[in-house]
Amino acid sequence: MRHNNTGRRLGRNSSHRAAMLRNLVTSLIDHEKIVTTDARAKEVRKLVEKMITLGKRGDLHARRQAAAVVREKRVVAKLFERVAPRFEGRQGGYTRIIKIGNRVGDNASQSIIELVDQGAAESAQ
Repeated sequence: MRHNNTGRRLGRNSSHRAAMLRNLVTSLIDHEKIVTTDARAKEVRKLVEKMITLGKRGDLHARRQAAAVVREKRVVAKLFERVAPRFEGRQGGYTRIIKIGNRVGDNASQSIIELVDQGAAESAQ
């Protein structure tokens, strides 16, 4: 039985999985769009949504909590100064996952995960 076992293992031990997810969160906030596997995208979505919620709070404690997950100070600053204010009127659902087919090498299903208003910003320009 799978009682109290949430989340995906992603074929890694716990420390490697945590490090990989932190790297993906940092990259997603920095580039606002990344290509990864479906399972990784679904896992990283949970963390990114929490980071944006912390960014919307904007206090020192939230900044320190975000810095514990996000790997670069520059990306933490971007999260609090540019990314989070764009979502002030939104109550969640900050990311979008778009399936793009299978990878050539190992046939793994690939997805694009992006910040929701990122596509609207591109079309406005």
